[in-house]
Amino acid sequence: MSLTTSMFVHGFTPGIIHYGRGCISDIGQTLAENGLENAMIVCGQNIGANERLMTPVKEGLGDQLVGVFNETTPVKSIETVFDGIDRANNLNADVLVAVGGGSSLDIATGISLLAKDNRSLKDVQAEVQETGTITLPEDSDQLLPMVPVPTTLAGADLSVAAGIIVPTNEGKTEVIVAHEDLMPTAFFYDPDLFDTTPMDVLAGSAINGFDKGIEAIYSRFANPMTDATAIRGLKYLRSSLPGLRETEDPAVIERAVLGIILVQYGVSVPGAYKINIVHAFGHALRNQFGIQQGVAHAVIVPHALRLIFEEGGGRPEVLAEGLVTDPEPENAEGAVVEAVTCIRDGLGLPKHLRDIDGVSREELRDAAKLTYEDDFLSMGPPNFNPSVDDIEEALQSAW
Repeated sequence: MSLTTSMFVHGFTPGIIHYGRGCISDIGQTLAENGLENAMIVCGQNIGANERLMTPVKEGLGDQLVGVFNETTPVKSIETVFDGIDRANNLNADVLVAVGGGSSLDIATGISLLAKDNRSLKDVQAEVQETGTITLPEDSDQLLPMVPVPTTLAGADLSVAAGIIVPTNEGKTEVIVAHEDLMPTAFFYDPDLFDTTPMDVLAGSAINGFDKGIEAIYSRFANPMTDATAIRGLKYLRSSLPGLRETEDPAVIERAVLGIILVQYGVSVPGAYKINIVHAFGHALRNQFGIQQGVAHAVIVPHALRLIFEEGGGRPEVLAEGLVTDPEPENAEGAVVEAVTCIRDGLGLPKHLRDIDGVSREELRDAAKLTYEDDFLSMGPPNFNPSVDDIEEALQSAW
């Protein structure tokens, strides 16, 4: 493999990352070191009712915990954001501790963005109607600090972006808000907390996070810095995800969590996102058929890779470094697809679109059009420019 590379610029400044079993006990000290005193937990009802998970989080926060807002849902609605703002203001919260998966993290980001602002729900709706986005306050000090405590493997946490659903005259619109000022203050990746997540949820989220490592490598914004963490992260995931359901070895989930941290490191930079093609397919399948993104990713990823490789992109030899035991396989493209398929199958996820309730073969053309129109599609390899027909063919092969 050639080590030559072109000029690049890499800018990524994450919050402090805490990793390891029991590290959640340090969360109160970390908040205190940052001058934060009143923490409100943001989570969903199932997470809030999970005492095995919540007890160590609450104990770690101690007297700094002022309340829990447990009303997040996968819908990620702007109304929930404003409910959370009311709760945070009533509690005089000065930091949000987002516990759970991507939905809670996105809602917490929305609360962080608007909690100290004077915009009403109607103001935000009008802004989205006019501009398609939600602007940040002019003063970054108006943002409420946030500390994610992830419990799934979706890799949505080490991020400066969030998706919020806002009703407009055209219907419900997912608004992607992204800015480097939205980077959380700190992160707590405690494998003990991941152990409390139901396996079906963990496996479904894992393929989503895993795909971030794949996409980071063939993104048009890839560089040697993101290659290094993505390749290392894929090695950890290759050695852990296939056995996630079958083993009680604590090292397996530990490697999976560490792999997810690494593959998303540097992925979420405004204007240069590393997630791209598989996520474009996932968005389209979710929006067309209402299926969960992790399930969509599981089915489509081998077929998306074949489509990318056919176009002459994808950097299969670099992907092989992280995914294939033989560092220089004779057929890197085939070896990568086989490795990804084995990981997907090891997680016990669906293999075909026809196996998923609500998916209609007659509507795959519509899903192809949605994929083609997705902004993330353009962030793949520089020469990757598939037609709607090409995308539909990939979806048909996944049927």
